[in-house]
Amino acid sequence: MSPPLISVVTPVYNTDPAVLVACLESVRRQSFGDWEHCLVDDASPNAEVRAILAAAAAKDDRVRVAHRATNGGIVAASNDALALATGEFLAFLDHDDLLTPGVLEAVADAIRADPELDYLYTDEDHLTAEGSTFHPTYKPDWSPERFRSHMYTCHLSVVRRSLALDVGGFHAGYEGSQDYDLVLRVTERARHIRHLPMIGYHWRMGPESTAANPDAKPYAHGAGLRAVQAHCDRIGLDATVEMLPPPPPGYHRVVRSLRGNPSVAVIVVSDGTTGRVWSKPRTFVAAAVEGVVKRGGHDVSAVIVASPAPLPGPAREALDEAFPAGVRSVVVPDASRSELLNHAAARAGTDFLLLLHDDVEVVTDGFVPTMLALAQGDDVGMVGCRLLAADGTLDHAGLVFTGRPGFVYHGRGAHELGWSGLLIVEREVSGVSSACAVVPAAVFDQVGGLSPAFTGDDADVDLSLKIRRLGRRILYTPHATLHHFRATDGRRPGDLAALQDRWRQELTSDPYHHPKLLRDRDDWAVPFGPDA
Repeated sequence: MSPPLISVVTPVYNTDPAVLVACLESVRRQSFGDWEHCLVDDASPNAEVRAILAAAAAKDDRVRVAHRATNGGIVAASNDALALATGEFLAFLDHDDLLTPGVLEAVADAIRADPELDYLYTDEDHLTAEGSTFHPTYKPDWSPERFRSHMYTCHLSVVRRSLALDVGGFHAGYEGSQDYDLVLRVTERARHIRHLPMIGYHWRMGPESTAANPDAKPYAHGAGLRAVQAHCDRIGLDATVEMLPPPPPGYHRVVRSLRGNPSVAVIVVSDGTTGRVWSKPRTFVAAAVEGVVKRGGHDVSAVIVASPAPLPGPAREALDEAFPAGVRSVVVPDASRSELLNHAAARAGTDFLLLLHDDVEVVTDGFVPTMLALAQGDDVGMVGCRLLAADGTLDHAGLVFTGRPGFVYHGRGAHELGWSGLLIVEREVSGVSSACAVVPAAVFDQVGGLSPAFTGDDADVDLSLKIRRLGRRILYTPHATLHHFRATDGRRPGDLAALQDRWRQELTSDPYHHPKLLRDRDDWAVPFGPDA
């Protein structure tokens, strides 16, 4: 396959001359030669800008330059630059930023390897005025749920030109988020999307840049929200897009409408354990069920409690009070937790299962419709929520696999934002805890439920990976929160080794983490030092 011609598209306006020269040189010095650099000057007042562009075009005929007679703004200039392009692919480069050495060759290799590739993005870092790079942004593989929450792919973005033209190029009215709007439209139609895990772009921290000051272009945040709402409308997603409160600005929540009135069964495994939480006595299973029934925000069709022996009388009475419609009991002597849960789920007869540990307490009123609406997605296999420990720290924000399974940001502050805001947005994850998870009953049945080979958290990992193997997404929402007191969790000796034997590849290559981040960490820690 011959190398693709890549058109680097750059709108230009009144750029600092030295910065513009550096931008041009970052393209000219690429090891890959089949490129053209399409630049449109948007009527810059500084005559030196025109002179620099003319000199670059005279020096290299791959540099193509046009000048607007009047200033039309970023969308008009970008569309004019797109019109200059003749390449099979477009790579978008801002006039004050830099491509990293070798990035176009890596992009071309990815294109040659996949003839159906329509959109590709790389990682990026930031560039100081003095020319130093810092703050690398290592991104997950394609995560459409997260992309609706914020424009995480950003730089470098590469799009098949025919697709960019088919969707209408850049649209007026989305200035400041015109690239977000374009990529939303592109990815709605793209056949294959690829994340190239390398720093491909240096984003300059200029005074007017959102890289240095997220509030530099406040109009951009409103444009981004409108772009996501328009995206939801186009794909038929009945949802309202809301701006999340800063910091950071520019993050969204897509509030889905629940379709119909899906039936839900609460599935709990318990032996009627009692204890004390926050100095108060508690019958765990009754308190958990009561919280869901009274505060969950959705009518529960059934509550099924599985146990290895009949529940103690006081626990049974408390359950009947919590769910007057009548709790169904499943007693299976000598069964593991996984086997007990499977027996209970088999008796549900509902559209969805709400898997629940008995040692939880509801924090977010109305959390069940939030999780159900996500679980109604055609390609969604399971939805998990935010869990807090008794002391208020994070217990669970999804699972992450970096050689072994871990809980995202476990033990950190409940109000932390996480790497690039990952703790505040709905997003794809590699797995979630069954302490509180919604699963379509048909999916649970299709994967055979929980494996009796595992117990505790390891059974959740195995279930998650079986669901992902079906090609279904697993989602995490921070907009549903429960306390998880961890009164009953545990791991049998040998479980972790058996899990790693079964899922060795999956446990070492989490698509929503990154190979450049520190291993055996759950907090997206970036390496430092001379080898970083």
